[in-house]
Amino acid sequence: MEEMINHLKTQGFVFQGSEIYGGLANSWDYGPLGAEIKTKLKAEWWNYFVKKNPMNIGLDSSIILNSKVWKASGHIDGFNDPLIDCKKCGSRWRADKLIEEFDETVISGAMTNLEMEDYIKEHQIKCSKCGETNFTNIRKFALMFKTNQGVLEDESSAVFLRPETAQGIFINFKNSQRSLRKKLPFGIGQIGKSFRNEITPGNFIFRTREFEQMELEFFYNPNDGENWFEYWMEKVETFLTEKIQIDKKNYRIRKHENDELAHYSNQTSDIEFKFPFGWGELWGIADRGNFDLNAHQSSSGQDLTYLDPLSNQKILANVIEPSVGVERMMLAIMWQAYTVEQLEANNSRVVMKLPYSLVPYQVAIMPLQKQLIEPAKQLFEKLLVNFDATYDETGNVGKRYRRQDAIGTPFVITYDFDSLDDNKVTLRNRDSMLQERIEISQIEEYLKQKLKQKN
Repeated sequence: MEEMINHLKTQGFVFQGSEIYGGLANSWDYGPLGAEIKTKLKAEWWNYFVKKNPMNIGLDSSIILNSKVWKASGHIDGFNDPLIDCKKCGSRWRADKLIEEFDETVISGAMTNLEMEDYIKEHQIKCSKCGETNFTNIRKFALMFKTNQGVLEDESSAVFLRPETAQGIFINFKNSQRSLRKKLPFGIGQIGKSFRNEITPGNFIFRTREFEQMELEFFYNPNDGENWFEYWMEKVETFLTEKIQIDKKNYRIRKHENDELAHYSNQTSDIEFKFPFGWGELWGIADRGNFDLNAHQSSSGQDLTYLDPLSNQKILANVIEPSVGVERMMLAIMWQAYTVEQLEANNSRVVMKLPYSLVPYQVAIMPLQKQLIEPAKQLFEKLLVNFDATYDETGNVGKRYRRQDAIGTPFVITYDFDSLDDNKVTLRNRDSMLQERIEISQIEEYLKQKLKQKN
């Protein structure tokens, strides 16, 4: 994994946050190439789950919400981690994660704090930093970032950075339904930043304190007879395998046992990806019942029911929630794409075999020699109108090919001296490394056809 991380930093995908000041722990900035992938990934999700699904609409809610929202949802009273300290080195750990790392078959979420303490003592679980087995008792650690709004800094002005985007959707359920006259079933999708004061963030961008979520809350009549949970499970898998081309051998579906379900969930399944550090949650699909609308209706005193036009009955809608983190999806995509290929004569190349729909650049244009810079730039500017293109004139051709391989560019066009006479260019394929001569007048149509295909 370290090799991949170094590659991503060097090539301009991901940078250490605040690097020139020594960095900030577990903070990452997305460089020019990473920003492109991230933007395209979010667009793919939005297009598939919101724009192209006739049942769904979109929303963009605030990061800072009235604190009563988090009281009603249970986050203020119950959103905390079991914190444990090593008495020797002072390192802090999540007790449940220490247990899961010791034995991944144990469902620590079903344990009480006392049971976790006893398990750690009984199995002599070691501190991951110093190796000692002497820990403090478990304490609760609040996960929400707390700040103040206005000029006063006291409890009356306390607000929180949202730990999830879902609650912004629930409190806007009635507004969204009324304004667009939506009928059940319908969904509301949202992409946005969330913040969690994790005790032990890590594994690169897998678990961070600042992250983005792509969430859909799908509201339905619990009496309509449809299995919406299975419907959205299938939709999520289709998105994974067809839209962003996650290989089926790299993920699995794990259904939560009854004793590990969240308090609001009737059933939950996780899609887990085989990351370099092991299996980790990529996408969660939860049947939240009517917990959220009921909680906000009770707390706010507002009627959040839906009036069924056929039965004339008021319905408190149930919810299916497919939720995925942008950064985790990015990590899965880049880990699957990162490839070191052995070539002839003991040479090798690093190639990012990204899906064509997510590549930072679809095509690179480069002149063979400096004398050809002008016509090559003209071709670049022409292609830039309809394609995500880049231009490269530095170094020999071989190095430039390797550079484009390393960032995932599917096609490289070389403008050479023959191009001046035959109006053709050499086009090289990233994955096969095969080259062919193409009429300049046919390049755009050729690229359009190739980019429609799956690589």
